Amino acid sequence: MPSTTLQAAPPGGRLERTEHPTLADALAAAVATRRRTPDAVLRFELAEGVHRLPESLLVRAELSGVAGSPIVLTSAAGARAVISGSVVHPAPWRPFRDGLWVSELDGDVGVDQLWLDDARQVRARYPDHEPGRSPFGGTAADALAPERVRRWSHPEEAEVHALHAFRWGSVFARVTGVGADGAAELGPFTANNRVTAPDPDALHAELRYVENVFEELDAPGEWFHDRREGLLYLYPPDGLDPNEHRVELTGLVDLVRLVGAAGAPLHDVLVERLAFTHSARTVLRAEERLLRSDWALSRTGALLLEHTVEIAVRDCDFTDLGGNGVMISGDNAAAEVSGCLFADLGGSAVHLAGRVEAVRSPVVGYHAALEVDAIDRTTGPRTTDHPRDCRVHDNLITRIGTADLQAAGVGVDIAARVTVSHNSIYQVPRAGINVGTGNFGGHLIEHNDVFDTVLETNDHGSFNSWGRDRYWHPDLQEMRRRVAAEPELALLDAVESVVIRRNRWRTDNGFDVDLDDGSSNYVISENLLLRGGLKLREGFRRIVTNNVIINNGLHPHVSFPASGDVFARNIVMGPYQPIQVEQWTDDFDHNLFTSEHALADARALGSDAHSVAGDPEFLDAAAGDFRLAPTSPARALGFVDLPREFGVLSPRLRRLARTPEIPALLAGTGTESGAHHELAGATIKSLETLAEQSAVGADASGALVVAVAPGCLAAEAGLQPWDVIRSVDVGGTVFVVHDAATLLTLYASHRWHGRLSLDVLRDHRTIRLELPYETS
Repeated sequence: MPSTTLQAAPPGGRLERTEHPTLADALAAAVATRRRTPDAVLRFELAEGVHRLPESLLVRAELSGVAGSPIVLTSAAGARAVISGSVVHPAPWRPFRDGLWVSELDGDVGVDQLWLDDARQVRARYPDHEPGRSPFGGTAADALAPERVRRWSHPEEAEVHALHAFRWGSVFARVTGVGADGAAELGPFTANNRVTAPDPDALHAELRYVENVFEELDAPGEWFHDRREGLLYLYPPDGLDPNEHRVELTGLVDLVRLVGAAGAPLHDVLVERLAFTHSARTVLRAEERLLRSDWALSRTGALLLEHTVEIAVRDCDFTDLGGNGVMISGDNAAAEVSGCLFADLGGSAVHLAGRVEAVRSPVVGYHAALEVDAIDRTTGPRTTDHPRDCRVHDNLITRIGTADLQAAGVGVDIAARVTVSHNSIYQVPRAGINVGTGNFGGHLIEHNDVFDTVLETNDHGSFNSWGRDRYWHPDLQEMRRRVAAEPELALLDAVESVVIRRNRWRTDNGFDVDLDDGSSNYVISENLLLRGGLKLREGFRRIVTNNVIINNGLHPHVSFPASGDVFARNIVMGPYQPIQVEQWTDDFDHNLFTSEHALADARALGSDAHSVAGDPEFLDAAAGDFRLAPTSPARALGFVDLPREFGVLSPRLRRLARTPEIPALLAGTGTESGAHHELAGATIKSLETLAEQSAVGADASGALVVAVAPGCLAAEAGLQPWDVIRSVDVGGTVFVVHDAATLLTLYASHRWHGRLSLDVLRDHRTIRLELPYETS
């Protein structure tokens, strides 16, 4: 075991260095030093190697530093120490049967993950794990079929992991028994706030799997811990003898806890140049429902902060963790996470989560609500039990949410004035950045590069927020009544504006920026939205200016009169796609549309009287340079250029970071008459020539199907060559398809519906076809 050196420097005294066999021993020695010399400056230097923790380390307020001289936990010079929640399994292995090996392991030892020479193995499951298959490495509709459950000798040990029925994140439950009908009985659902047990329909009917079942231990790389018999089983890959390899077991949830007390915070601590790895998964611990967001939370992390002031985490690595990376829970002021790498995490990278005690008139659960007379009219927080004035800066975050799909690169709930800047976030199952509640705003989100998001779920964005604050009601008509009478209710919790500026966003399975359900008091400017467009639903005072929306447009869903929303001086490459919009105002104006049709449609809605249509004249869109030529018509509208650089700044992280694919433009610069495009396996083009119009019996409006590949999704829907797609129906709202670009935009915008309803002209009559989307 590598050692830890404690440096203690009394004010004006001689530096003392003592070496300790473990970090826990060094912390205990530091406490004794502090009791003798309260003002001693402390520094812990961890030697090169893996520091294995038998239990979580706790740093309390008595080890606080002072302003300008924090206590430091770091690696020794030239080293990169690793703090691990795994222990090496010492017991010998013996062959069992059918490729299995067995070893003794006390049943009281909680094991969540097993590692064979640094490679994570898979707990016995059905269906077998397939690397790269989404979601969960493979799923099966019959995972809980009675005929399968009957094979299990101990079904009460099984766990079910599934997507939510509407793919709103993941859902987990223990199997508690088997009913008289042979169906598995499930315990409470965890990790999702949009379900309540017993409700088996909340689990996706097909996207589910079961694990921790001995009878499913049938594939190389699987393992099972029989806690009743005190035995550990392993099916090694490639016929390996586990006695000749290192086997590690993980059961620890929190690795290091930095925790003070109410009124006596831990303060002035610097954690730097350390690597954190191997923590247990927390999906079945995620039981705390975060107000009315979609999240249920486990307040755990490889590094946990609570009741702290001025804690900095810099230049650290968080890899191969079962749960969250850094959890900033409850009362924390001026915490910083910067220059860190987060990769291969079961949960979120950084989550700042206040406690419900900080909220006035708190409501828990989507369907719950307060009577309007019961709402506390006092603005802002009730207590300091929430993160505030914190900073998440210059971090590379990728491959998170490997266990819990309800995860984010950066999650913010019940917090104030959080800066999220210069982060690169990609390859995530849900949002890159998620603001789950309007409490209490003031956040600054800038210069982030967020893409390859919403990869395994649905109906979400690279940036996502909810605003189901104390004023919000799930019944739309009640919402309309209460905000008409008291529009100021929307800002009781969202007391400070959230500023989203100078970021690059892309999602191919939702919205680039999704302000959902009541999100209010946002200022959104100078962002580059590469694919999914911008959604505004239900809220108030969203000021959206000077953004570039590529191959998409604005999605206003369920608006209110006098909302205070503004959409001006934006470059829009797709039509508005309104759903239940009560009123269009003069504040939607002075925009540049790249399509005359889209501008005409906007004016027909009652907006954009002074907007124009034209080519934005990007300098080099193919290379990601969306600055404008001096002659761009957007200049006359007051548009200013977007930045060219997004994401991480640190040289070591820039060398590792990817950047998003820049899509080909569907309108404006780079598009040509007669261009062919691919749609779900069909080749389409705009209906343009007189010959085409004559052949199909239509005017020059619509998307013409040129060819359909056998077996593709378009063929499955029934599309045929010479079909003309004239309109699209989205939940009862009909959008006219003026050309191929419009159709491609509409198809890209509604993937979360699962299929798109097309009105198709064929043989001089209109038919309805359902075009499905490719599923994971």
